Amino acid sequence: MNSPILAQISSSIPQLRKSEVKVAEYVLKAPEQVVHMRIVDLAQEAQVSEPTIVRFCRAIGCNSFQEFKVRVAQEIAISNNIGQFAIADSDSIEELCSKIADTTIQRLHQVKTQLNAHQVGEAARVMSMATRVEFYGFGASGAVATDAQHKFFRLNVATAAYSDPHMQAMSAVTLGKNDVAVAISQSGRTRDLLNTITLAQQHGAHVVSLAPANTPVSRAADLPIHINIDEDTDQFTPMTSRIAHLMVIDMLAVAVTQQRGPEFAHHLSNIKRSIKSLRLDHGHDALETAGVGKTRN
Repeated sequence: MNSPILAQISSSIPQLRKSEVKVAEYVLKAPEQVVHMRIVDLAQEAQVSEPTIVRFCRAIGCNSFQEFKVRVAQEIAISNNIGQFAIADSDSIEELCSKIADTTIQRLHQVKTQLNAHQVGEAARVMSMATRVEFYGFGASGAVATDAQHKFFRLNVATAAYSDPHMQAMSAVTLGKNDVAVAISQSGRTRDLLNTITLAQQHGAHVVSLAPANTPVSRAADLPIHINIDEDTDQFTPMTSRIAHLMVIDMLAVAVTQQRGPEFAHHLSNIKRSIKSLRLDHGHDALETAGVGKTRN
């Protein structure tokens, strides 16, 4: 069975020739348009020769340009089969809930098929050996950074999350060669975040990014993880992209835990025991439901 073609293209980029990389980047940016193009059209849009298109198709495991287009079209059809997100003023609450849930599922599937597992693995490897891991993001990405701090704090990693540009800058200049900065951006074009990345790299830290491919943030990072989601951010606060970023943070956390080895499970068990006393047990819930133990005013 063929693997998802868009993920295959993304993972093949380091092995492609420079001209073939231009084709790969265009395809990843606009796969819906590519399926309707002739070979001459794609060559013109990617600014390469037609023989380069043929070599690109072979490099990613396709015998012809037509086979390549069929595989891209099949993947688009799979990712779009749940439906499109379009809220209308006349939508009922049931329709609104259904559309948002369906779109979230669709977009997460899209991220899953396009995600480069090698990128995630390399980032997790470096993070697992880091002395400190700092997470940076603004707005909705700041919320993702805070969630990431919570997850990595439990992994016995010195970690912090910052969504203020001044705090990010001060944090970045205290990092060293054994530290990792994780830059999170749903647009990949945040000016202040790019400044933070530069400062962290100048002081020797490795920079991991969670951002769309072929954006300034992705290009600036040492270890980019490409998360490509188109969203109407003018009308709605980024919703699905935030959830996709959270999913990738979970992947990184689990991968780091795995690389720490089975003995690390004892540390996680201690953490679970430490918070168990903060929760009500099921017996207490049952008594409250029955009205036992309640005091009257």
